[in-house]
Amino acid sequence: MVIGPSSITPLEPTTWVKQRVASRRDRRAVAAAVMMLRSALIAAVGVLTCGFASALETFERNLIFQPPDNYTDPRVLYPRTVQLNDGRLLGTWENYSPEPPLVWFPIYESLDGGLTWEEVGQVHDQVNNWGLRYQPFLYELREDFAGFPAGTVLLAGNSIPTDLSETQIDLYASQDKGRTWEFLSHVARGGRAIPNNEETPVWEPFILIFEDDLILYYADQRSAEHGQEISHQTTKDLKNWSAVVTDVSYPTYTDRPGMPFVTQLANGDYMYTFEWGGAPIIPTYAFPIYYRIAKDPRKFADAPDMYINSTNGGVFPINSPNVVWSPVGGCNGTIVVSSNSAPLFINRRGGDPSAWVAYDSPEAGAYTRNLRIMEEDPDYLLIMGAGVLPPSTTNKVTVSMLKLTELLGLKQA
Repeated sequence: MVIGPSSITPLEPTTWVKQRVASRRDRRAVAAAVMMLRSALIAAVGVLTCGFASALETFERNLIFQPPDNYTDPRVLYPRTVQLNDGRLLGTWENYSPEPPLVWFPIYESLDGGLTWEEVGQVHDQVNNWGLRYQPFLYELREDFAGFPAGTVLLAGNSIPTDLSETQIDLYASQDKGRTWEFLSHVARGGRAIPNNEETPVWEPFILIFEDDLILYYADQRSAEHGQEISHQTTKDLKNWSAVVTDVSYPTYTDRPGMPFVTQLANGDYMYTFEWGGAPIIPTYAFPIYYRIAKDPRKFADAPDMYINSTNGGVFPINSPNVVWSPVGGCNGTIVVSSNSAPLFINRRGGDPSAWVAYDSPEAGAYTRNLRIMEEDPDYLLIMGAGVLPPSTTNKVTVSMLKLTELLGLKQA
C-alpha cells in the first residue's frame, strides 16, 4: 500500500514467462538446467527490446531459514545477499548456533528468483579459531581482479571469539559459487565486540570496487577522539591493505556514525548512507539515516551531509540503513532506502533531500534488512529480513519481492 502518491510512466521492462513446476525439487532442477543459458537469453532479449527480460514473481515473506530451538538469542540477524552474473542469488546472515562448534556464516542459494532457497555452503573461520560471528557481506567480482577471475565471490565478515574479547574483519573468497571458501587477508582489528563508547571494536564491512581499488568500508571505534567514526581501506591485491582513511567523524565524542552502505546513481555519482547516533535533527539521542553523494567513493569525507525526512508525514528513518538504485521510475531512476522499520524511503530526484517519500513494504521491519534490485529486471526489489536486535526468540530469515512500478503507482506501457 502506498503512503505517498506518484504517477509517471517509467521505462518499461520487457517480460518473459518461465514454466512453473509443481514441486520444489522440480523447480530447482529446471532452474539449474537453464541457469547456464539464462544470462545469454536475458542479454539477447534486452538487446532486441531495449529493455529487460524477466521471469520473476512477486511474493511476501517467504521463509528461508527457521532456526532450531537450541539457537541462542537472537537466533539469526543481519542478512545479506548478492546476485551472481548467471542470475542466481546467494544469501547469508549472522547465525547464532550453540557453541561448540564455533559459529559460521551459512550460504544459501536461490535458482528461482528468491522463491526457494537451499544451503550450499558454509564459511568457517580458518585462521583465528574464534568463529565468524557478526556482520557478513557478500560481493561478486564482475571482472578479473588481483589474480582472481570474474565470478569469484568475496565475503567480508567479523571474526569474534565466543567471549567477544576481540573483533577482526577478515576477507574470504569462493571460486565455486559459495560452495567452498579460502581465507585471503585480515583487514582491520579492534577490541571487544561491545557497542559502547570507550570500547575499540570494528564493525559492519561493506565492499565496493572503484577503478583499480577494492574499497572496504567499516564502522571504527578505535579513535581516542571519537566514540565511533566510519573508515575505509583499499587493496589492489586482496592481501595488502592501505592505511586507514576516515570517511565520517564528528567533533562530539559521543556521536556515532556507522553502518555504511553505498550505491551508484543514474549520473554515475555514488551515494553513501549511514546512521548517525547523536545527530542534531532529533532532540533525543537516536540514529537517523544520513547520506553523502560523491563522484569518487574514496572521497566521501569531502561531501556534505544530507538526511532523510519523508515529505508525507515528516518521518525520519532510524538506524541500520541499506540503499539501492534502480533505473525504473524516470530520468533519475529510483533510490530506495531501508531502515529498522517496515516502510521504504524513496527518492526519484537523484537524492534531492526535499524529495523523500515513505511507502509501505511487505517485509516486516527488521534490523538492517537487505535490499537488492534484480539485474534481469530492475523493476523487481528483493527485501531480506532476519528479525530484530536481542532479546528475541522469534527471529527467522524471510524474503519478499515487490515491483517498484506497483509500489510507486507508476503506469506501465
